[in-house]
Amino acid sequence: MNKYYYDLHLHSCLSPCADNDMTPNSIAGMASLNGLNIVALTDHNSTDNCPAFFEACKKYGLVAIAGMELTTAEDVHVVCLFESLEDAMAFGREYKKHRILYKNKSEIFGDQLVMNANDEVTAIEENLLLNASDLSMEDAISLAREYKAAVFPAHIDREENGIISALGCVPPDCNFTCVEFNKSSNIESYTKLYGLEDKLILTDSDAHYLWDINEAENFIMLDDEPYSSALIRKRLIEKLSGKDTPKK
Repeated sequence: MNKYYYDLHLHSCLSPCADNDMTPNSIAGMASLNGLNIVALTDHNSTDNCPAFFEACKKYGLVAIAGMELTTAEDVHVVCLFESLEDAMAFGREYKKHRILYKNKSEIFGDQLVMNANDEVTAIEENLLLNASDLSMEDAISLAREYKAAVFPAHIDREENGIISALGCVPPDCNFTCVEFNKSSNIESYTKLYGLEDKLILTDSDAHYLWDINEAENFIMLDDEPYSSALIRKRLIEKLSGKDTPKK
C-alpha cells in the first residue's frame, strides 16, 4: 500500500465558470508543482477535454482520472470518475442525450473551450454546460454506474448545488460509499449531524482557477503492485465504490 496525494475535482476551460487558463497542460503542470499524484478532470456535464488531459498528465508523471461533474434534475452536483478514458467518453456521449440544451452566452457565463494535447482550441461547446439535465438523482447514478463509474455527491458542505442543501440529507438509497467536502473544517460537524461515519471522506478543491488546485495534503492509500497507471485507476475506483478488498 502506498500513499497517493489527490485532487479529484478539477475544472478545465471547458467549464464555463472556469478560467481560460485552466488548460489541460496548465492543470497538469500546477498539480505536479503542488506535489499531487492523482488528479481527475471533472468538467460540468462533459468529458470532452479528458483525452487532452490524459496526454498532459503523462508528461508530468501524474495518474489522470477521467470524470464529469453532472447536474441532476434536482440541480444537485454529482461527481463521476471512470476507470478508463474509454468508459468516460462513452458515458459522455450517452449523457449528452439527457442534457437540456440552451445556447451559451459566453459574455455572461464564460467560454467553453475544447482543447487538444497542445492546448490548442479544437472546438467551442455552443450549449451551456451549467444547467440541469433531465436525469433524476437515481437515474443519473444508475447510468454512470453502468459505465463502471465511482459516483459521489460533490461538495456536500456547500449550499449551491450540494445534496444536503437540496435534499436535506445524503439519501441512503443512493448507496454512496464516499462523499466529498470542499472544506475539511466541516467534516467533523457534518459527519455527526448527517450520519456519515460509514462513508469514505474526500476533500477536493473544485478548482476553477489554477491557484485553487490542492497541494499535497489529502491522500488515499492504494495497493499499487505491480505498478501501472491503469492499476492505480482501477484500485482508486474500487476504493471509492467500496469494492476494494484488504490484501491478505
